[in-house]
Amino acid sequence: MKSVGIIGGSGYTGGELIRLVMHHPTLELDFIYSTTRSGKPVTSAHPDLLGSLDLIFTETVNADVDLLYLCLGHGNSRAFLEHHSFSKKTIIIDLGNDFRLNSDCELGGRQFIYGLPELQKEAIEKATAIANPGCFATAIQLALLPLAKNNLIQDAVHINATTGSTGAGVGLSSTSHFSWRNNNLSWYKPFTHQHLDEIHQSLEQLNFQNELFFMPQRGAFTRGIFATTYTSFEGSLEEIKLLYKKYYAAHPFTQISDEEISLKSVVNTNFCFLHLHKYKNTLLITSVIDNLIKGASGQAIQNTNILMGWEENLGLELKASIF
Repeated sequence: MKSVGIIGGSGYTGGELIRLVMHHPTLELDFIYSTTRSGKPVTSAHPDLLGSLDLIFTETVNADVDLLYLCLGHGNSRAFLEHHSFSKKTIIIDLGNDFRLNSDCELGGRQFIYGLPELQKEAIEKATAIANPGCFATAIQLALLPLAKNNLIQDAVHINATTGSTGAGVGLSSTSHFSWRNNNLSWYKPFTHQHLDEIHQSLEQLNFQNELFFMPQRGAFTRGIFATTYTSFEGSLEEIKLLYKKYYAAHPFTQISDEEISLKSVVNTNFCFLHLHKYKNTLLITSVIDNLIKGASGQAIQNTNILMGWEENLGLELKASIF
């Protein structure tokens, strides 16, 4: 068994990671760190774990833990690691955005590998530190990787993606409060969302040089991302379906659906479902993920499985509840 420490375990992402680690056959929780709930039962933040977990939140870390997951707010992971030392054997996986860009990927002799398995699997296998991708970035990149890999993006790419309220974190704000969010829809950070930087970085590895126009939206639901991406494409629909299926043949968590897809099909799973549709000379790619699983904690476990040499789907055989 590999011992696990979780930093920032009281939020939505931390809660999902706790659940996944508990049910993983080769991982064992060592400690769950929280400055806001230190000394309180983990079930005080995650009542769904009542009867399943009796750990207490702590402000003490085990520096020799095998695996360390950082579930802190964006911008806080680097500061935490600068003030806490861990063994060289400790594998660190950051679920924030501190180390995703090449310009920021090093700290204390560690180099964080960008952890998108469908693009970086060979690098992940050799990694000792992982920068987990963002949720929007995951859904959008998986929609575009086969096109970019085959130099088939010849024009600007337009993206519209709607996320659930859990994407904003557990803290309340004027736009995450139920009274505002329910029966409502709005956009935010149009064309400037922070995930664009990591998307560009990945696609530029595949010689992508075109513009991305991204419109993120807040949806009136709790979890999941529904993204539609479109660009010019002159080939046939059958041709592009074969290309996508070939690209993802070795990647178990990205599946191509011949039928139209909806968000509920992936909520509570580590899957990304893709659907392709062509109208005249425009290709529409729809992608759906659970922002807390494939967009965060599930992908962190997927990366763990890869770098440990375990089966990629170990502990991640989850089924959606579509009714």
